[in-house]
Amino acid sequence: MYKIKKLENGFEYIEVKNDVASAKIAFQGAHIFSYKRSNKEELLWVSSLSAFTLGSAIRGGIPICWPRFGNLDKSLPQHGFARTAVFELVEVIADNNTLTTVHLRLKSSNETKKLWAYAFTLDILFHISNELKIEMITTNNDTKEFLITQAFHAYFKLSDIKNIEIFGLENKPFLDSLVNEEKVQKGSIRINEEVDRIYQKANGKIILQDLEKRLEIQSKHSSSVIVWNPWIKKCSQMSGMEKEGYKSFVCIESANAVDDFVMLGANESFSIEVSYN
Repeated sequence: MYKIKKLENGFEYIEVKNDVASAKIAFQGAHIFSYKRSNKEELLWVSSLSAFTLGSAIRGGIPICWPRFGNLDKSLPQHGFARTAVFELVEVIADNNTLTTVHLRLKSSNETKKLWAYAFTLDILFHISNELKIEMITTNNDTKEFLITQAFHAYFKLSDIKNIEIFGLENKPFLDSLVNEEKVQKGSIRINEEVDRIYQKANGKIILQDLEKRLEIQSKHSSSVIVWNPWIKKCSQMSGMEKEGYKSFVCIESANAVDDFVMLGANESFSIEVSYN
C-alpha cells in the first residue's frame, strides 16, 4: 500500500507500508527520510530543525549525492544537484505483502544543463522489505562521455555516539579530509571527535554496532565508504542541525568517490546498490 502525501507548503512525499516495513520518500531528491521495520525502531536520523521545503536539502535520512560527491568540483553545488531536484514517480510495485518497490526518475532538462551540460537519466529504486535496499542507476544519454562521483549519504539514528563501534574497515586506507592526509585504519572505529574520512578499497560488509542493536551495510559496485560526524563545534554552525545533534547520528556512506570515480561513455549505464539489514 502506498499514498502520495503533501505538506501544507506543497512538499510531496510517498508513504509506503507493507506487512514487514514502512518508509517515507520525498520526491525532491528521491530522498528517503524514514524506514522502519515492523515492531522495530526507526533506522534513519532526521534533524528536528530540517526544512521540508522545495530547494532546501533535508538534513538527515539518505540524501542522494549526484553527479558529484563533496565540493571539489566548484562548478556544481556541494554534493551535486540531485538532492534538491524533483524526481518523477515511474511506478510502485507491490510484489507481495512483504516487498514494495518505488521507482523514481530524474531526466536532464534545460535547468540541469545550466549546471551540468550533459543528457542523462538517473533512476533510483527503493526496495522496502525486512531490509532496505536502494539502487542508483545512471544512464548517459549524451554523445560524449562524462564523469560521476556519487554517494548514499546515510544518517543512522543512534542511542548515543559514545555507544557505537564500526567494524569492517580495519586496515583500509582512507583520506582524512580534516587534515588532507592519507592514513590506514587501525582496528574498529569509535568516535569521540570530529570525523570526516573517505575509505578506499572498502568492498566488504560494514557493521554498525550500537549497544545491542546491529546494522549490516553491504554495497555493490562501490569501493568507497565515508564515515562522518561533525562533532560539537561544526554541529553548532550547521544549518538545519540541533546544537547537540552530533550525539544522535553517524553517517556511513556507500559511494564512488575520489579514485573510485565512474566514467560513462555515450549510451552506457552504471548501477550502484546498497542494502541495510
